[in-house]
Amino acid sequence: MAASYKRLWKLLIDKDMKKEDLRKAAGITTTAMAKLGRNENINTEVLLKICKALHCDISDIMEIVEED
Repeated sequence: MAASYKRLWKLLIDKDMKKEDLRKAAGITTTAMAKLGRNENINTEVLLKICKALHCDISDIMEIVEED
């Protein structure tokens, strides 16, 4: 099983935000953003900062999917 952040990217599109806008609003590093883009494991603190910045729940930005 793996994490997928497709929901996050769709939410950014819906809110007319760029990745850089999110990075600044959430106060996260460029490294964390790169990991999100590669669907890599992210510290829970980073996910919580994103949820706080976007006023959403964690299920709104990620989902668990089966690996191929």
